Amino acid sequence: MQYEGNIFRPPSEAASILLQVTTGCSHNKCTFCRMYKEQPFKIKSDEKILQDILFAAQYCKNQKRLFLCDGDVLSLSHKRLSAILKLIRKHLPWTTRVGVYANTKSIYNKSVEQLSELRDLGLKIAYMGLETGDDQTLQAINKGANAQRMIEMGQKIRKAGIKLSVTVLLGIAGKQRSSIHAVETGRVLTAIDPEFVGALSLMLVPGTPLYQEHRQGLFSLPEPLEMLEEIKIMLQNTSLTEGYFHANHASNYLPIKARLPDDKAATLKLIENALQGRVGLKPEYLRGL
Repeated sequence: MQYEGNIFRPPSEAASILLQVTTGCSHNKCTFCRMYKEQPFKIKSDEKILQDILFAAQYCKNQKRLFLCDGDVLSLSHKRLSAILKLIRKHLPWTTRVGVYANTKSIYNKSVEQLSELRDLGLKIAYMGLETGDDQTLQAINKGANAQRMIEMGQKIRKAGIKLSVTVLLGIAGKQRSSIHAVETGRVLTAIDPEFVGALSLMLVPGTPLYQEHRQGLFSLPEPLEMLEEIKIMLQNTSLTEGYFHANHASNYLPIKARLPDDKAATLKLIENALQGRVGLKPEYLRGL
């Protein structure tokens, strides 16, 4: 595989074939993120993409899933993305699912019919970073969309039959708006009703604008127990028809794997026990991005 720069993928795609179609991120302005700061956004040539697909055809026959890297492959034109998916189907017929990162702009620029066509060509899951449902915080972190646009685009991709995994960030609103962030995020998640929710805990990364705000005393990161209180309020305000709410990323203090609505009460009880000190939290040295 001809990878350029650092490769990022969702935790659930750890065992997938990683096919790099673009480099960097088409937005690349979020104040908390440093993933693609040194990597300009560009689309790789058709020749290189085909070479990597042919490499995977020879050496990746035991991997059933494939993830299209990097930050926003869905921003490709419908014609070009369709062509790539057709090549994957032709040369890697054993793959059962193709995944991709998506943001509100890339979803907006495709019709439901186009998204449905991509689904039929193998695109089965999209990962969208919501981070928060609080409009003030979305603006502060330069996410590029408000809560209503997040809801509309999340509902749109679900209407097309593509499974949706939504990421939220505990602590992203700081201490002052923690409870507002939790309530509003639960509201937006309920409106989108995705198949998967992944909650990560914010870790301030040197070199990001948010890290500098923290250093200057302009942003206060919630303490571990405040993070737990935040996810408790968020979960209380989240209702999914039938979805998974996970907080088992390496950044989290308390691993959570819940299927909603069945596991909601038990999970809230687990969080409360942790808040009361009856369940231990992950130590700082074991946390990571």
